[in-house]
Amino acid sequence: MKKKLSFALTLLCFAGIFTGVLAQPAQKFVNIIISPDHADWQYKTKENATFKVQVFRDNVLVKNASVDYELGPEAFPTETKQNVILKNGELTLKSSMKEAGFLRCKVIANIDGVRYEESATVGYDVDKIVPATADPKDFDEFWSNAISEARKTPLDAKAILLPERCTSTQNFYEVSFQNDRAGSRMYGILVMPKKPGKYPALLRVPGAGIRPYYGSPLADDVITLEIGIHGISVTLAQEVYNNLSAGALNGYWQINMNDRDKHYYKRVYTGCVRAVDFIYSLPEFDGNTVGVTGGSQGGALSIVTAGLDSRIKFLAAFYPALCDYAGYLNHRAGGWPHYFRNASPKPNEVETLAYFDVVNFARRVKADGLYSWGYNDPTCPPTSMYAAYNVIPGKKELQLFLNTGHWTYPEQSKISSDWLKKRLEK
Repeated sequence: MKKKLSFALTLLCFAGIFTGVLAQPAQKFVNIIISPDHADWQYKTKENATFKVQVFRDNVLVKNASVDYELGPEAFPTETKQNVILKNGELTLKSSMKEAGFLRCKVIANIDGVRYEESATVGYDVDKIVPATADPKDFDEFWSNAISEARKTPLDAKAILLPERCTSTQNFYEVSFQNDRAGSRMYGILVMPKKPGKYPALLRVPGAGIRPYYGSPLADDVITLEIGIHGISVTLAQEVYNNLSAGALNGYWQINMNDRDKHYYKRVYTGCVRAVDFIYSLPEFDGNTVGVTGGSQGGALSIVTAGLDSRIKFLAAFYPALCDYAGYLNHRAGGWPHYFRNASPKPNEVETLAYFDVVNFARRVKADGLYSWGYNDPTCPPTSMYAAYNVIPGKKELQLFLNTGHWTYPEQSKISSDWLKKRLEK
């Protein structure tokens, strides 16, 4: 490994695991159950959806509970009421939609001074949802030039062995390589099989935030590269990331959002392609089989990487962010980070962000893809995710876990892991 990679190896110790996909929330003491009258949560436009609302404590129906509720298109409720008494323990609500999208019923109960909140979100002709964000005419030219310019900078790859993370079958390294200009580096954790041979590879791209990373290997016989996006080491003390999150990198997604050549995500997107370049530079890589996966911002970056780089053979994306920013300008929910939910766009922002909107990368994804999300996600609204999913031309499979928000069930994660392993075996 040391000779093949030709890296300058030093020793550094750190431990832990981070998968980038949020775990299932803990069970609540009081549970609000909102039951749509269609088991698949799917409706046709103009069709009434009926919701039955119940509140349970210790699995026993709470009679005469008082609730507040909102009902209407997600992010734009049209009916709100407070202090509604659930006589006989139940409340029935009805509404409909005239256009393709999602209808959300949100209920809040205050029980013994504690606030509990749940939602049920149903889809209306979801396969007819189309992006509100425009596809720039020079989109392909812009990104082709950006990647070509970035590749003029040598990778200059470096690695640090992390001996305390190593196992009997795998070595762990902190690696870095140059991105779009000299000194602008991407950092990550490389997990390499110890047994000599040629191996497939998986690129893990991160959710939003600033944090350390730990590698998250999928299997003993797979090369795994988990990257950060901020150009800083991924094995520092947590305090460093906390300080950056509150300081210089606070709201990084808003940096230069009116300038396509300086927007923060430009170097992030080129960095994902350079990460694939790095994988291809490894002598242990089989030279062909590489996939990408992530959740939230990582789901977005999975689609972006596959849309930019035809070497990606498959992707697994959980609840992708950064989809259809312009949705809010058309009075419907847009994706995280919700640029225009509470503010009108400034000059050049709509035009600039179209070059970074996941829907426009989705239009260009030809790799096989597994996608997974739920309908109750307030962070990445399903309207925005379907806007991207519906325009993907490649082979695609959508695993819905309807009741989930911005998190996953263990069963959901297992489906993704098994799906990835199957493709990495080819």
